[in-house]
Amino acid sequence: MGVLSNLEPKNVFYFFEEITKIPHGSGNVGQISDYLAEFARERGLFCIQDNLKNIIIIKEATFGYENEPAVILQGHMDMVAVKKPDCPIDMKTEGLRVAVRGDEIYAEGTSLGGDDGIAVAYALALLDSDTIRHPRLEVVITVDEEVGMDGARGIDLSRLTGNRMLNLDSEEEGIFLTSCAGGARVKCKLPLSVKEREGIALEVTLGGLQGGHSGGEIHKERGNANCLFGRLLYRLTEKLPVSLLEAAGGLADNAIPRETKAVLVAAPSAKAAFQDMVRNLEKDIRAELASRDPGFHILMREAGQGKYLCADAESTRLAASYLNVLPNGVQAMSADMPGLVETSLNLGLLRYTEGCLTADFSVRSSVESAKHALIDRLLAATGLAGGSSQVSGDYPGWKYRKDSPLRDKMTALYQEMYGKAPKVEAIHAGLECGILGSKIKDLDCVSIGPNMKAIHTTEETLSISSTGRVWEYLVKFLEKREKSR
Repeated sequence: MGVLSNLEPKNVFYFFEEITKIPHGSGNVGQISDYLAEFARERGLFCIQDNLKNIIIIKEATFGYENEPAVILQGHMDMVAVKKPDCPIDMKTEGLRVAVRGDEIYAEGTSLGGDDGIAVAYALALLDSDTIRHPRLEVVITVDEEVGMDGARGIDLSRLTGNRMLNLDSEEEGIFLTSCAGGARVKCKLPLSVKEREGIALEVTLGGLQGGHSGGEIHKERGNANCLFGRLLYRLTEKLPVSLLEAAGGLADNAIPRETKAVLVAAPSAKAAFQDMVRNLEKDIRAELASRDPGFHILMREAGQGKYLCADAESTRLAASYLNVLPNGVQAMSADMPGLVETSLNLGLLRYTEGCLTADFSVRSSVESAKHALIDRLLAATGLAGGSSQVSGDYPGWKYRKDSPLRDKMTALYQEMYGKAPKVEAIHAGLECGILGSKIKDLDCVSIGPNMKAIHTTEETLSISSTGRVWEYLVKFLEKREKSR
């Protein structure tokens, strides 16, 4: 008996729990893709599984709905797979340990994958039903959305007949998303000279931060552990000849990093000064983040004493200066939509090992030229420091459509069911609608979803009651016939 077996709607939560049993982090989607293909075969549904592992499943219209416009249901099968440092689960080979707390579903020690497992669960529950009336359903489930939308970029949609699409990759009930920012990933590499040095190894861990989604929560200006480490390193190198031995921060380029751990080598006589400088900066940052990220802290410990092959003091100063000048966070707000972030970037991954410092960014903007200007800024800063950069996963934004029969129908139904109009908004986070819209002529699209919190983090939750309401809305939407045309 499943943990979620007593929850309603039963079929939705059954499939959601089945999905959580299968490892499906980005880049590790083989098993979940095969599960979806087998699901279709068992039910005699038309299915395409392409060489990227994208899935298309088609279910023909029920009786009386043959002349209704086909509806595309779209989501992605991969999740941001992150876990707490003490969590024993191997997310590449093991499933999640889901649990229920009040109205929320969460996973013990890991992210939940509600983004976008709930979209897949909704689609499977609809495809599995023998009682729900609906037009032709064309279900598109892509791979690796979270790491550059590679699945959407490579998928062939020529077998689809519909041009109305429900993207089920949103995290706030009652909000209809109708446009989003474009984005890209930038990996910057900075070579550092290494030298054997004798001294004391001092480990610092900057943590206690909330993190969050680098699109949906970048405007909250929470602490970025990687950037704060750059600030700490710069402060230290101003006064002490320290050498960088190790550094690791963040779990994904599109997640605001909550923790960065580094090991620095210094002379034993510098230990007290090192600790004083760290404590003073910790005090300053805690005061700055008191309202936005009150849990921030820096932990220190002695990690050994001996000879270490590490970045020399001069290269460490270079790395500190480089990290300290890199842009991060909100760069511009929209002039057209008050409160909407226009352009931002997130230093999500930071690593130093074997003479190479790498910094991975997620860059976003609803203005294409501004996006590329920000990318150029990263490339220029890295080049001046003597490094190199690689841009990947560049995807277009999703433009707002003034004339949208789909949005009109959905808005009217929402008003009818709940007695109030939904909010129609744009989002700074990236969705696959822009890429898919370039493959489907005259695509009319709206993105919806149930309430989720803290996606891409180990505190991620999915609302049970909201999941039920969105399911009810989906069913009513599919069953509602078009007016005479």
